[in-house]
Amino acid sequence: MNIVCLDLEGVLVPEIWIAFSEATGIPELKRTTRDEPDYDKLMKFRIGILKEHGLGLKEIQETIATIDPLPGAREFLDKLRELTQVVIISDTFEQFAKPLMKKLGWPSLFCNTLEVADNGEITGFKMRCDKSKLTTVKALQSCGFETIAAGDSFNDLGMIQASKAGFLFRTTEAIKAEYPQFPAYETYDEFLAGIKAAL
Repeated sequence: MNIVCLDLEGVLVPEIWIAFSEATGIPELKRTTRDEPDYDKLMKFRIGILKEHGLGLKEIQETIATIDPLPGAREFLDKLRELTQVVIISDTFEQFAKPLMKKLGWPSLFCNTLEVADNGEITGFKMRCDKSKLTTVKALQSCGFETIAAGDSFNDLGMIQASKAGFLFRTTEAIKAEYPQFPAYETYDEFLAGIKAAL
């Protein structure tokens, strides 16, 4: 049985931290996993910036409430779920993702958890497991699934490389150049066709 494992931000919804960076006018928060392969380092950097500016979960959730899925994402996901099992594997956090999952029709999501103080300050984060995307794909394979994986950032490459088929979607020119073995798509129609061919 096949299961498609998709990244969330940049693939189905806009990058939350970029949207929050634009809403707050703090350019440092534009850094994402496309720029920084070390997720632990990236999140500690973000938490430091939030603390410096006195911003917490409430302010980020207010920005997330204004975010819609990327144009065509919900339709793509609906068509894909008619064909096969789909799970979204994201390094985002459950406190961020819920309103976006509602707008996407409540797909299955594996993500992480923020540690939040009573005053709303984000004090840390808890990863679901080490190398969460790769570990999850390997766990699914151990249950008898054949995985097909897709994403746009450095932190997606482990699960893409470990799967029977892997794709890049709306990624950077640098990642495309470094990983030419993976088909890179820009539209949902060609992305869906590529996944169909791999099923």
